Amino acid sequence: MVSAAEQLAANLNFSALGKAEELKKRIWFTLGALLVYRFGTYIPLPGIDPNIWDQVFRQQAGGILGMFNMFAGGGIHRMAIFALNIMPYISASIIVQLLTTVSPQLEALKKEGESGRKTLNQYTRYLTVVLALFQSYGIAVGLEGAGNVVSDPGLFFRLSTTITLTGGTMFLMWLGEQITSRGIGNGISLIILAGIVAELPSALANMLELGRQGALSTGLILVVLVMAVVVIAFIVFMERAQRRLLIQYPKRQVGNKMFEGQSSHLPLKLNTAGVIPPIFASSLLLLPTTIANFNAGSGPEWFQWIVTQFGHGRPLFLVFYISMIVFFAFFYTAIVFNPTETADNLKKHGGFIPGIRPGERTAEYIDYVLSRITVVGAIYLAIVCLIPEIMISYAAVPFYFGGTSLLIVVSVTMDTVAQVQGYLLAHQYEGLIKKSKLRGRKK
Repeated sequence: MVSAAEQLAANLNFSALGKAEELKKRIWFTLGALLVYRFGTYIPLPGIDPNIWDQVFRQQAGGILGMFNMFAGGGIHRMAIFALNIMPYISASIIVQLLTTVSPQLEALKKEGESGRKTLNQYTRYLTVVLALFQSYGIAVGLEGAGNVVSDPGLFFRLSTTITLTGGTMFLMWLGEQITSRGIGNGISLIILAGIVAELPSALANMLELGRQGALSTGLILVVLVMAVVVIAFIVFMERAQRRLLIQYPKRQVGNKMFEGQSSHLPLKLNTAGVIPPIFASSLLLLPTTIANFNAGSGPEWFQWIVTQFGHGRPLFLVFYISMIVFFAFFYTAIVFNPTETADNLKKHGGFIPGIRPGERTAEYIDYVLSRITVVGAIYLAIVCLIPEIMISYAAVPFYFGGTSLLIVVSVTMDTVAQVQGYLLAHQYEGLIKKSKLRGRKK
């Protein structure tokens, strides 16, 4: 027998969108907020010569600077007020989450529930300001040392650039939080997604232009396009992959009636961490090497060697990149999924895994299964991000066709569509309840 929820899911279609007023408001708010973000990526920093900066950028666009520009939605190429994007916020989130694992005080705050999460979010905001100030000042100094980019270098330029870039980051952080609470989807992820998608058409046009000029062969362009389609299909398949654990509920008696035991499944996603590991890894690798590249050619030899080895596509860069992806895959999975808490909830409701004793043994078994499927998930993330990165480095393919960008686009789109479907499902369910109440009154 098909349940009511399954019937609703089967009959769900986006034609119901016109009747869901709350959902339409959320979608329009999200689109408006993302439009504001895109507008900000075209407002240049004061005191910058755009023509000279364009020449400097094109000289380093094939390296780490081009990858950072991808996450900034073209803001680096235009050196806009949103050039820093939300990377300082992501870095601050990483630091705070790492500290919760080593600090008893922060760990206690995390366990306090909603009030504790609000306090941790506030700490993240404060740390974001500190990181943004530091990184903004580093960019201002780097711009002054990049030739004749700055028309009037000095203390005033550094101060104004630091305040402008920090203010842009804080505004984007606030805008992302507003999208999450009043819009649809995760605001921070959607801001990154909007930047990547907005630059995709121009990236495709540039790649075709390189093909026309003979810089890229027709065969390589076809390989890149086919690879992009294959990677997208692979990402969709892996993101939907689950390991289902059978949960059994015992027989129960209500009054004089005996109800048979029921069974359900505990779904464990193959990639529980989602798109977070590549974003975290990129945010930690991007900015330090970007600032160092501004001063390439100066400094001691050992510093130049480090900068060279951390260049995009270099072996040391790839080793650190993959290592951090694997680390954050396990780390973030441990944060978002607690086997002990899940086992306790199952025990409270009388559920158990056949052959496993409820309580501590169940928690150990769930952790055992989760750890092993996370190994597969981490390998999947590493493959998706590594192979295109090698092609980008050695074949001059645009960054927008890399594994990280495709992973972000596909994963965030799937999550947002799932949330839209959830709102539509809830709207249709509320409609069925109202109809049933009206029928009851008529009778």
